[in-house]
Amino acid sequence: MCDIFLLSLQKKVMKYNSNTSDYVNGLYVKDGRLINGRPDGVSGIEQASMYRKQMKKQYKIDCIADGIERAKMRMNNDRDIYEY
Repeated sequence: MCDIFLLSLQKKVMKYNSNTSDYVNGLYVKDGRLINGRPDGVSGIEQASMYRKQMKKQYKIDCIADGIERAKMRMNNDRDIYEY
């Protein structure tokens, strides 16, 4: 995943700067200034914590959505609430 991100970032940088001789290891020159086009370094532990946080958030969203769906079913007097 990280490689795909790097490639897409490099393609974006190449679009901004047509002169590829100035592009070295994510750094390039734009209007006489050195621009850092490299992605931020993300360690494996940091990536795992982001995924875990994302999963927790999605679980909460699913629980709330399920509660709303059950409440609507009760309002409609459905008897098969626990069918799903």
